[in-house]
Amino acid sequence: MQVLVMYYSKTGNTKKLAEHVATGVRETDGVDCMLKPVSEVSKDDFVKSDGIIAGSPVYFGTMAYPMKEIFDKYVGIRGEMEDKIGAAFATGGDPTGGKETTIFSIFQAMLIYGMIIVGDPLNATGHYGVACIGEPDTETAANAVKLGKRVAMLVKKLRS
Repeated sequence: MQVLVMYYSKTGNTKKLAEHVATGVRETDGVDCMLKPVSEVSKDDFVKSDGIIAGSPVYFGTMAYPMKEIFDKYVGIRGEMEDKIGAAFATGGDPTGGKETTIFSIFQAMLIYGMIIVGDPLNATGHYGVACIGEPDTETAANAVKLGKRVAMLVKKLRS
């Protein structure tokens, strides 16, 4: 079983958050984690993964173009993505700067792929996904680990 944590990061903050999410996946026995920037994600990575957690900075209230490009480029494999677990995270520069709408834009793409969408576990924020302003602080990092664990555990349950 494998979870792909893919991200686009211009300043490094989204990459740092992705690394915390990946930690949570890796703490789950029996689930491998593939951590990659979107520039290195292949169609094969999508198909071989049982779950995908995607992260993007806010760009005009939505995911950054390089993230959107990946979803657009691989739309032909939608049938192979059905019933896989999907989750999202976002970073931004302002408290009201569109982090939730960015997460929703990722969810929309995952829903079109036929994926099963999950948010943060209740012991984290219990909302849509992990998000932060700038670099992730200690609490956000802990919540990112919890999101990674949740997706990995659900992948195990679904694939067992």
